Amino acid sequence: MSLPSDFLWGFATAAYQIEGSADVDGRGPSIWDTFCAIPGKIADGSSGAVACDSYKRTKEDIDLLKSLGAKAYRFSISWSRVIPLGGRNDPVNQKGLDHYVKFVDDLLEAGITPFITLFHWDLPDALDKRYGGFLNKEEFTADFENYARVLFKAIPKCKHWITFNEPWCTSILGYNSGYFAPGHTSDRTRSAVGDSARECWIVGHNILIAHGKAVKVYREEFKPVNGGEIGITLNGDAVLPWDPEDPADVEACDRKIEFAISWFADPIYFGKYPDSMLKQLGDRLPTFTPEEVALVKGSNDFYGMNHYTANYIKHKTGTPPDDDFLGNLETLFYSKSGECIGPETQSFWLRPHAQGFRDLLNWLSKRYGYPKIYVTENGTSLKGENDMSLEQIVEDDFRVKYFDDYVHAMAKAFSEDGVNVRGYLAWSLMDNFEWAEGYETRFGVTYVDYENDQKRYPKKSAKAMKPLFESLIKKE
Repeated sequence: MSLPSDFLWGFATAAYQIEGSADVDGRGPSIWDTFCAIPGKIADGSSGAVACDSYKRTKEDIDLLKSLGAKAYRFSISWSRVIPLGGRNDPVNQKGLDHYVKFVDDLLEAGITPFITLFHWDLPDALDKRYGGFLNKEEFTADFENYARVLFKAIPKCKHWITFNEPWCTSILGYNSGYFAPGHTSDRTRSAVGDSARECWIVGHNILIAHGKAVKVYREEFKPVNGGEIGITLNGDAVLPWDPEDPADVEACDRKIEFAISWFADPIYFGKYPDSMLKQLGDRLPTFTPEEVALVKGSNDFYGMNHYTANYIKHKTGTPPDDDFLGNLETLFYSKSGECIGPETQSFWLRPHAQGFRDLLNWLSKRYGYPKIYVTENGTSLKGENDMSLEQIVEDDFRVKYFDDYVHAMAKAFSEDGVNVRGYLAWSLMDNFEWAEGYETRFGVTYVDYENDQKRYPKKSAKAMKPLFESLIKKE
């Protein structure tokens, strides 16, 4: 069991979760700044206004990465730090842009390969207010194309670009359940605006078009000179049938992945939405024009894979409600025979099940012709971690075991199953603002003491990464 000699491993973060400095050096507000200000939206009433203070601590973060032996670092750009009002005719904020240019220079000088995510959920608030953000195909896709071009031009040294992080979350959590910014949902007790039956599918469609436009710009205007590669990062869970003897549960397993992942991956690899989605959603799923098919199909140089957990899948009968986004099925942690999928964590949705990771790597590889895969996020929270002492927190054996199990499952998928996985970026380099869960949930391999000047303390899991990968990566 092994990984290739040129395998890249490291850690991942996102701008709004770590940077802080929300109104420093000309940064404009994002939809998350606005969302966090609404009482009741964030578990602890917090925001990313300070977070881990990483905007001011880039040297400290790079020193941390170096000390852990990381070969790569995935981070995202704050769109509203670079173009505060977001639009293609709005001014570029040079201070914000210069910050990221220098950060990439410093990473490369430290021997760390940057992976840049252009968009990790933090749309400039001005675009949401100006024309409805993601819901306006013409405006949003043109503004994203411009934003992408500004970054490609400014940072030619970056060779690994990700257009969007987890468009499923932007679409479903932002425009169906309303759990994430901007909080649209049909539930009028939670939002004055939103149509859960339709808006999420429109948003997903428009993100695909924007992705295609950014990739076209990169390939035509920058790749011929700079080289490099570009793709999208999609999230999805592993699946097991609730009753393996029931063909309807087995079939529902594929449908669950199709509604989560293939919703975006099928148009990119095949030029169309999955049949299961077309069948259930009908005309609520937007149609691609021939020009859009040409733009989106083939627009991945690699597949970015975010993965954390697994579920047992139980099919449902009857007509699904209009706001159903799972594919007419239930997700469960216990099987029909009473088996539990994995131990509890701090996150209600997350149970470790490493074999599921290997299974999903194989499912994706078979469906999409064995593409190059970068695992762009993988990690776990730990039940009750936020209530422990510092001494207990840094001894995070549960997280050490999670990474050990998952990385070995990935290595088996590469060496035994022929899966072309070439990189792994653990989530996350440090504890941070965990979106709607605020600071109550910790995912970091480094403890951040929010009460005492954001001091960083590497946990056992941080120090276990280097020996883990050294034991698996082939020596040249």
